[in-house]
Amino acid sequence: MLIVVLLSAGLLGLLMLNTALNEGSFELSRLKKQTTDLTDEKQGLQAQIDQNAAPDALARRARELGMVPGGGPAFLQDDGKVLGKPGQAQDSPPVKRPEDASAAPSAPSGDPSAAAGTASRSPGAGDDGVQIAPAPPAAPTSTAPHPGSGR
Repeated sequence: MLIVVLLSAGLLGLLMLNTALNEGSFELSRLKKQTTDLTDEKQGLQAQIDQNAAPDALARRARELGMVPGGGPAFLQDDGKVLGKPGQAQDSPPVKRPEDASAAPSAPSGDPSAAAGTASRSPGAGDDGVQIAPAPPAAPTSTAPHPGSGR
C-alpha cells in the first residue's frame, strides 16, 4: 500500500511539473509574439518619424504654418563682434516640383503685411493659394543672460 501511495504521489508531482512547464512555454510564446508586434510597430513609427524629419517635409510643413525662409545669417563671436549682415526674411515663390504640379501655388509676396492680408481673405475670394491665419504674437521673454552659460 505504501509503494502505491508513493508512486501515485510521484506521478501527481510529475504531472504538476509538466503542467507548469507547459504554462511557462505558452507564456514565452505569447511574449515573443508581443515582442515581434511591438518591434514592427516601432519600426513603422521610426519610418514615419524619418519621413516627417526629411528637409523637404519640414520645409513643406513650415510653409503650411506660414513660415518663410530666414534672411542671411549673422553670427556673434565671443568678443562681441558680429560676423555677416543679418537680413529680414523675405517670402519668395515656391520652387515648382513635378510631384507638386497638382498642388495649388501659394501667393508670393515680399511684404509681410501683404501676406497677412492674403491670409485673412476668405477661401472663395479668387485666390487659389494656401489660406493661413496669422499666428498670435509671442509672449515676451526675458533676454537676460543666464549666469554661467558662457554665451
